[in-house]
Amino acid sequence: MNEPLAERIRPKTLNDYISQQHLVGKNGVLTNLIKKGIIPSLILWGPPGIGKTTLANIIAQESGRPFYTLSAISSGVKDVREVIEKAKKSGGLFTAKNPILFIDEIHRFSKSQQDSLLGAVEKGWVTLIGATTENPSFEVIPALLSRCQVYILNSFDKNDLVALLNRAMEKDEFLSKKK
Repeated sequence: MNEPLAERIRPKTLNDYISQQHLVGKNGVLTNLIKKGIIPSLILWGPPGIGKTTLANIIAQESGRPFYTLSAISSGVKDVREVIEKAKKSGGLFTAKNPILFIDEIHRFSKSQQDSLLGAVEKGWVTLIGATTENPSFEVIPALLSRCQVYILNSFDKNDLVALLNRAMEKDEFLSKKK
């Protein structure tokens, strides 16, 4: 068992996602968008470890869209262009199922790297989901920011942490045997 606990209990659906009820609760804005099949380009802004990447994966899964992921730390313009070309060929263009391009740490992309996303986002070749721990108003270029909705993910509160611990003790194969 080499997989970290966080991976072993990572939520796979919106119903399993703990916290952020303003976004993914019964009447959450993202829940309603997914139900309608409308996923805009968006930026998920919040502290490290809060579930931005997990939420992006769940959005793609629950909306039935192709999902491409890049890390701004290790990707460049060439990587962005390659993913956009793959997305164009995936068959979802001009439908409600256009591909999602997830970029983790989007605030680390340079201006030219962010510029390379503009055309694809404008033309609907991809739905961009960016994740950042930094204020996107200062770190994402205005042209790209104007094409995205920004959603703030809050730190876990005590109830969230208790729910996470309970999930780990109940659902984790290793911990559930320790009761």
